[in-house]
Amino acid sequence: MAGTVNTRELVLDILLEIEEGAMSHIAIRDCLTKHQFLPKQDRAFITRVCEGTLEYRITIDYILNTYSSVPVSRMKPVIREILRSGIYQLKYMDSVPDSAAVSEAVSLAQERGFYNLKSFVNGVLRTAAREMGGLTYPDMEKDPVSSLSVRYSMPEALVTRWISAYGTETTEKILADFLTEKPLTVRCRKTGVLMERTIQSLSSQGAHVEKAPYLPYAYRISKYNHLLMLDAFRNGEITVQDVSSMLAAECAAPKKGDYVIDVCAAPGGKSIHMGDMMEGYGTVDARDVSLKKVELIEENAVRTGSINVQAKVQDATVLDLEAESRADIVLVDAPCSGFGVIGRKPEIKYRFTAEREKEIVALQREILTKAQEYVRPRGVLVYSTCTIAKEENEENMMWFLEQFPSFALDSLDPYLPAELRDSSTKKGFLQLLPGVHDCDGFFIARFRRQ
Repeated sequence: MAGTVNTRELVLDILLEIEEGAMSHIAIRDCLTKHQFLPKQDRAFITRVCEGTLEYRITIDYILNTYSSVPVSRMKPVIREILRSGIYQLKYMDSVPDSAAVSEAVSLAQERGFYNLKSFVNGVLRTAAREMGGLTYPDMEKDPVSSLSVRYSMPEALVTRWISAYGTETTEKILADFLTEKPLTVRCRKTGVLMERTIQSLSSQGAHVEKAPYLPYAYRISKYNHLLMLDAFRNGEITVQDVSSMLAAECAAPKKGDYVIDVCAAPGGKSIHMGDMMEGYGTVDARDVSLKKVELIEENAVRTGSINVQAKVQDATVLDLEAESRADIVLVDAPCSGFGVIGRKPEIKYRFTAEREKEIVALQREILTKAQEYVRPRGVLVYSTCTIAKEENEENMMWFLEQFPSFALDSLDPYLPAELRDSSTKKGFLQLLPGVHDCDGFFIARFRRQ
């Protein structure tokens, strides 16, 4: 049965779906779920080619524009994605013979009804395979923005922004990290002997398990076939969560009996984490804007047996009068540009616009304005994002302090491991950067109502 499926056809369908607006991790996940019978090797091939073609799109397009008589922008979508995935295999996958990458691309063009373009696909890929090793890229000294853009496949607008914010050296570290393969990070929900049993269970099912940085219960897993087949996941012993996200819950620092509101909670990782920290006591009110998102929270809460996490449909931009001044802790993990997780969701970098950035900042401020109403006197508000954009992070933090003088920053140092503490964490905020810190890009600020 597995032999009837052409993996490269599946790759093409996923890439076209992403081009139409789908999130890459969802498109890949849905395809692999539909074709669960595929061998592990085929599943790995599909994932790598899809993710790699997307990650290196700017570099790949630079190569295609060098060897194609038709600019990439004018190619038919099907042919464009066939050529992109072909170039990815030629340049980045030594395990795939050049002849196989070319012939499969030609066959795929024919199967999709582009018989008259077979010779075009064949010519472009054969020329690239023959001459790509000697291709000249933009010079770093003369044009660092173009050079970094092509070498690390990042839009020039983002490269320019980050050089301005963090300098060229740090920007290059960030860009290089985005292209580094990242194992899945999970949080073990119990400590001590129970955590050891969880790790043994993962290993017994073929997963490679290694310690993640900063937190004792954080681990990275790889080489497993399907997450849903792991007993530790099905039994609720592990939750998929990056270390940076775990740190946000640590900085919220809920205690037994607290009332916590997580205003943008889906899919529920931080809510469940805080519920664990409260040892099942108190309440975590996990909210999100739609029933679909709330169902995700409920699904994860049931799987993990999180009895003190309750999910609720509530638009974070609409004031909930019943919750005013009631919460010990409010977590605002706001919708954001997502630049900190480009390494996991590469399509984010191609969808950035200055207009969209302004809309996001306005939305974040609207949510903060409502969320602060829920914090009781001496209560805490934690603001976090998975981005490295200063407009959404430090600038929003300063805006909040100016707009709501009853709040002040509260030091993060009591809640962070020593290696993350610095002058900013002492004040009350932390900016994590990919390539500088061993986790996703993330921002955390902790405020206390006076």
